[in-house]
Amino acid sequence: MDVQALWRYPVKSMRGQRLERADLRADGIAGDRLVQVVRGERVLTARTHPRLLGLQGGLAADGTPLVDGQPWDGPAAAAAVVAIGGPGTHLVFDAGLDRFDILPLLVATDGAIAALGADGRRLRPNLVVGGVEGLAERTWPGRRLRSGGVEIGVDSLRGRCVVTTYDPDTLEQDPGVLRHIVRAFDGEVALNCRVARPGVLRAGDPVTLL
Repeated sequence: MDVQALWRYPVKSMRGQRLERADLRADGIAGDRLVQVVRGERVLTARTHPRLLGLQGGLAADGTPLVDGQPWDGPAAAAAVVAIGGPGTHLVFDAGLDRFDILPLLVATDGAIAALGADGRRLRPNLVVGGVEGLAERTWPGRRLRSGGVEIGVDSLRGRCVVTTYDPDTLEQDPGVLRHIVRAFDGEVALNCRVARPGVLRAGDPVTLL
């Protein structure tokens, strides 16, 4: 098995960045989900505002989160989220662990993505492990993955939501994707994980299941 792909999502619910190298810390990939879209006391996500998936999140060279290439705290980013979320919508920087829906790391496998028969980006993984046969990931909870000096603890399968129904390029909705996940996968694809031993992951590095 190997590291097939690495992703981070600097702004929650926006498009992610594919990486060749990722620093894994106790709170997941460095730079992941540092900014959230908020209206009032509510965090807005693509579950209720799917047009957020059309905005590109990023990080500048100095680590500043970006929205469509513009600083997250600038006027262009502010206008972009108001256009989607309505008046009062704004961006908030939050580096706390509560910024994650479940755990800091989501791991998918190429075998499960192939069985799904849809673009793996719909699952919004941080790490895609390649060289995995079929639905072997379903037996991984309670075990660990090792790559170089990094160890990742596998906690549980991830229950999927309406976000999987949106094409990551066109935003066209296909409800059949989620229906298929419910019928064929009991509603769960990919793995909720935590970082057991921090370090550096690189695309192409070997991965061992412990």
